[in-house]
Amino acid sequence: MPPVFRFAPSPNGYLHLGHALSALLNADAARAAGGRLLLRIEDIDETRCRPEFEVAIYEDLAWLGIAWEQPVRRQSEHLADYRTALAKLEAMGLVYPAFESRTEIARFVNEQEKKSGTAWPRDPDGGPRYPGMSKLLQAEERRRLVEAGAPYALRLDMEAASRQAGPLHWDESGETAAADPAAWGDVILARKEIPNSYHLSVTIDDALQGVTHVVRGRDIYPSTSVHRLLQTLLGLPVPVYRHHRLILDSEGRKLSKSTQATGLRELRAQGVTPADVRRMAGLD
Repeated sequence: MPPVFRFAPSPNGYLHLGHALSALLNADAARAAGGRLLLRIEDIDETRCRPEFEVAIYEDLAWLGIAWEQPVRRQSEHLADYRTALAKLEAMGLVYPAFESRTEIARFVNEQEKKSGTAWPRDPDGGPRYPGMSKLLQAEERRRLVEAGAPYALRLDMEAASRQAGPLHWDESGETAAADPAAWGDVILARKEIPNSYHLSVTIDDALQGVTHVVRGRDIYPSTSVHRLLQTLLGLPVPVYRHHRLILDSEGRKLSKSTQATGLRELRAQGVTPADVRRMAGLD
């Protein structure tokens, strides 16, 4: 079977040079290996994803000379797949509802830091690890809160999940990388109004699409530990991973839609060519 690569952008802004690097690396790798290239639209966040950004993704990739297989998988059309996986984890006793808001968690953490004089543990993204208050609730109280319509997030019981999965690793471009999912604490897998999170959806999508090689930015490297844990718990295949370098701005930050990084469509309007983009991305 030929290897399967994928490029999976979110339509919450215009693609920039960092996206171009990732898309081109995947396209080049698929071509060199005689493999397939898939395009996936990660459009779960309805508050930020917009149709015009999705159209722009297709236009920008086509302009770069990248071809992908049809049909395109749009996550919003496959919510049942994520619900099925979540139900399996719930049946294993590895998921529980947590009712605290981000503000309430931050307030609790600040209070604890003031009392102890030490910093609260942080996850790889720099956010405070979930303190676990809702994990202490009795099942009856959790049920009462859910039935009362209280907002909640469904979290993975990391201690129980890690104990069941055992030591984990993955193939990182031919090298063995040790997974450390516990560094994330009890990660969110879904919310009351959204049946999945990035961690769950990307893991399920890669498995269902038969992705064999995941080529993505170095900023996602720590998340791979959570994905390996979910793959093991759900009995899913494990791709080969390659986490590539990031393109940084003049202040040393990775390019981001939130920082208004120059979009590919803007570069195109300025007369930049696809060959120029390859050089700008360091692929010449």
